[in-house]
Amino acid sequence: MRKCSSLFTRIFTVAAAAVLLLSCVPASVGAAKTKLYVFNCGDYIADTTIEKFETAYPEYEVVYEVFDTNEAMYQKLVSSNIPYDVLIPSDYMIERLIKENRLKEIDMTQLENYHYIGEAYKNTSYDPENKYSVPYMWGTLGILYNKEKVDDVVDSWSILWNEKYKGQILMLDSMRDSMAVALKKLGYSMNTTNESEINEAAQALIEQKPLVAEYGVDILKDKMIQGSYAFTFAYSGDALYMQNQNAELNGGESVLEYVIPKEGSNFWIDAMCIPTTSQNTEGAMKFIDFMCSTEIAFDNVEYIEYSTPHTEALQQLGDEYINNAIYNPSAEILENCDSFYYLEPEVQELYNKAWESVRLASATQTESDSDGGSWKLIAGIAVAAVIIVAIIIFVLYKKKMNRIKYEE
Repeated sequence: MRKCSSLFTRIFTVAAAAVLLLSCVPASVGAAKTKLYVFNCGDYIADTTIEKFETAYPEYEVVYEVFDTNEAMYQKLVSSNIPYDVLIPSDYMIERLIKENRLKEIDMTQLENYHYIGEAYKNTSYDPENKYSVPYMWGTLGILYNKEKVDDVVDSWSILWNEKYKGQILMLDSMRDSMAVALKKLGYSMNTTNESEINEAAQALIEQKPLVAEYGVDILKDKMIQGSYAFTFAYSGDALYMQNQNAELNGGESVLEYVIPKEGSNFWIDAMCIPTTSQNTEGAMKFIDFMCSTEIAFDNVEYIEYSTPHTEALQQLGDEYINNAIYNPSAEILENCDSFYYLEPEVQELYNKAWESVRLASATQTESDSDGGSWKLIAGIAVAAVIIVAIIIFVLYKKKMNRIKYEE
């Protein structure tokens, strides 16, 4: 899933809370509208979409709320009493919601615009019969590198472990993503449930720590845009954004390049669903169908800059997008990619423990790794100084004893 803007999410959440409070105030007679509760990732819809929907369907008032991670969305969904009508989570979270019976089935025959969704994005592993979700956006995970700072062929995750680029590597502070990179590098599935493989991946990340300049999320984007570092790994939409921003700084040509490594990577889909909390299924269906219309799909993808499953919107975007390897990678590349699966609690705990060991290494080992040479030098000098002082004291003592003996 794309990485939501945390700042945008915080701002929008405050605004959404105000809207939710106001929604409790009775509307005046004759002006009442049916409220439609939509829960989406932050900064993940064109700023005109909600207004256009309310214009097309004046009987509805959209109460729009945002989240920054799938996990945060899940916690809010199951712990609050807000009657969400539409959710837009990621593939693995949709799988979890289906298993827990938290989604309503969607009658696709009632969606006039569903036929615009490409066949490649249907019958997925998380929703094999297309009963519960309608694809919204998709993308990949890959390496973004600075061509001016890298003179090696970039086609493997292993380059992020190349000591030649020590201090020039930025890593995402994301358990599932960083563990996936290490697992793929080692030749394992990024959905492995094997404890030894999970621990081996964590150890690989720990061993990589001396080479890493920083772990982060949003802050990494500006550093790559400015051309300050050689490598990071990023989701395709973020990579395209950084590439475009860097091009503006460099007179129209970007020094940043995106590649999906030969070991394979993550191919993800975010999709629209109707949770069982919905009290307005009819309105939810209208909203989802509206989002699948060509005009709105085009508006959203142009604003978000992630890949669209909407065939007509893609054509309207033109050759610049159709032929862009970041935006629209080949079928051959995608065949070598996997989607994240939902991890059962006992497996999730294995990942949590492994990731915690990486994070602890970040707080302790990194400091010793980055300053290790200096501390060793200082320690060596200190030991040498102690030895020299000891020798001097011993020599002076011997001279003093000899002098006393001579005087006697």
